[in-house]
Amino acid sequence: MDKFQSHNGFARTFKENKLTLGISFPLEVSDNIGTMDLAEQIKLAKQAEDVGFASLFVRDSPLYDPNFGDNGVMYDPFLLLAYVSASTEKIALGTGSVVTTLRHPLHLAKSAATLDEMSKQRLLFGVATGDRPIEFPAFKVDRDERDELFRESILVMRKLWQETFPKIQSKRVGLIEGDVIPKPLLTDIPILGTGYSGQTVEWLAENTDGWMFYAQEANRQQELIKLWRKAVGRFKPFSQPLVVNLSENPMASPYPIPIKVGFTAGHKFLIDYLYALQNIGVNHVILVLKNGNRPLAEVIQELGEYVVPHFPPQTL
Repeated sequence: MDKFQSHNGFARTFKENKLTLGISFPLEVSDNIGTMDLAEQIKLAKQAEDVGFASLFVRDSPLYDPNFGDNGVMYDPFLLLAYVSASTEKIALGTGSVVTTLRHPLHLAKSAATLDEMSKQRLLFGVATGDRPIEFPAFKVDRDERDELFRESILVMRKLWQETFPKIQSKRVGLIEGDVIPKPLLTDIPILGTGYSGQTVEWLAENTDGWMFYAQEANRQQELIKLWRKAVGRFKPFSQPLVVNLSENPMASPYPIPIKVGFTAGHKFLIDYLYALQNIGVNHVILVLKNGNRPLAEVIQELGEYVVPHFPPQTL
């Protein structure tokens, strides 16, 4: 990973045997779809950067499906992160994760390289196969081919970033003339696979620059991290999300909340929990803040004052 030690987003976020913290963005108390105060979102993004969060991660929700179970994110991730990049300076900008099966590899390569350049090498490019069933027929994509399309996207993008006027023949690409510009400054962008994406751990270890996996019971996560470390043979980071409802009582003991793996607790327990994740090999935790009553600016400030100093961003 030496080539990415001068990549501002990667170097800020990842270091062997260390854990840093990110935030799932946009930050909203309400799950109402179709409304977002962008000015308020930018204030929160700048606050997250100021208090020392390493990253902001944005999801990709090509279609709104009210029956899926969550609303996803209203805005396109590349455009939203470009907007955020104009108002921030250091914080890494992550996609968690772009649905590669529903986007053409030539467009993907150009969008990612553009955002990486505009943000001064802050893009952490999380990629995935997609999991919303209604999207595949809507885009006329065969869902059974998504594993192949995922592989194609990564291999095509890397060739486009690293070569000038490459010739590419693949399932969706027939490039014999022309080129995709801009080229990334480092001739590459850190790609983070999400889940298995229909691949083996060995393929992901060889073709991606880090692994983002879902939160799960600690012993299972530890065994997965051991499998990842064995497959890569050198340092490539492991990341996961964590859903947290931060209690006003800093000493509050944890109790589950009725959503995917997460809890309500005070910041004392959260610090201990994050240290436990660091000890099993997690390098980056993306906090998904779920707060029904507390202002998000207040929550970010508390995290920045008490939690982030234990897991500060790395420096170049």
